[in-house]
Amino acid sequence: MTRPILAAIDTAAFEHNLAKIRGLAPESKIWCVIKARAYGHGLEAALKGLGSTDGFAVLDIEDAGWLRDHGWQGRILLLEGLFHENELSLAHQLACDVVIHCENQVRWLEAFDALPHSRLNVFLKMNSGMNRLGFKPDAYRTAFHRLHAAGYHMHHMTHFANADQLDRSPTVDEQLECFNAGIDGLPGATSFGNSATILWHRNTLGDWVRPGVILYGASPTGRYSDIEHGGLNPVMSLTSEIIDTQELAVGERVGYGGVYEASEPMRIGIVACGYADGYPRHAKEGTPVWVSDPSMKNGGVICPIVGRVSMDMLTIDLRGAPKANLGTGVELWGAHVPVDEVAYQSGTIGYELICAVAPRVPVKII
Repeated sequence: MTRPILAAIDTAAFEHNLAKIRGLAPESKIWCVIKARAYGHGLEAALKGLGSTDGFAVLDIEDAGWLRDHGWQGRILLLEGLFHENELSLAHQLACDVVIHCENQVRWLEAFDALPHSRLNVFLKMNSGMNRLGFKPDAYRTAFHRLHAAGYHMHHMTHFANADQLDRSPTVDEQLECFNAGIDGLPGATSFGNSATILWHRNTLGDWVRPGVILYGASPTGRYSDIEHGGLNPVMSLTSEIIDTQELAVGERVGYGGVYEASEPMRIGIVACGYADGYPRHAKEGTPVWVSDPSMKNGGVICPIVGRVSMDMLTIDLRGAPKANLGTGVELWGAHVPVDEVAYQSGTIGYELICAVAPRVPVKII
């Protein structure tokens, strides 16, 4: 029998979340961001569940090739453009849109002699305050005119640093003002709406929005409470089973370092999931795990982690689940335990957890 851990990817949840996003940004086209193996969910599942999108945004040109090989005929955006000049011919062959953010990339496009350029759209990126990628406003206009003169179809892009943190500077409004001033009078579509912008700044969406983490049912802020009532569904469920139980007497300790001590007689469950599977090693005691129990109203109960997460196992307090035993199913995150809650208890964000599920965990697309 194989180890019981499983990552299930619900493509119907993808479809549901994309429809929610369309409702929030009805006047915008959508780039579905599927970098990092579709945030750990896999390109196959993303293509199946998000096939009604206007375009896919990827990081690597290899992912663009995979999409074309598997039948995607719509638009593909290379989010960081070209890493090497020799990728330009392939980007042209694959009919990709490219983000251009630095002088070297501008030179590569100017020197590119494949004609026509009609299949190559450029989203020129402005650094409006994030100070990561892109041209400052003055240099932006020069780069725009150079590429426009070279025959490329030009569009505009920027990225908001603090759309999820309204008390931080620069604010969305400040960056948008900078961006609008920088593109004033220049033709082309705009793209600057990320997940947080779609949720909380819908007056600043642009012609193309770029949802990422909300496609997967997780929160841009890392706090589940911020999206709890937004109607988004988790796409990934990480599940496993209890593989053993132990009875503890008062004063007995659990796991490496003995950091948890039983204050009363209790039973613990050992779950087949650990940090080698991508579960966070630093999950605090009390991090929720959902334990199946068909006799209960909701089909199960939350039981807290006790002791340290180890490489292949973690331990949970079964005092609230007296019927749980060997083979009882558990959910580490998914419909009953938001991945953002696990991440919060571990000092990180949901993005990291869903992207970091280990290759040894079997995946099932449903």
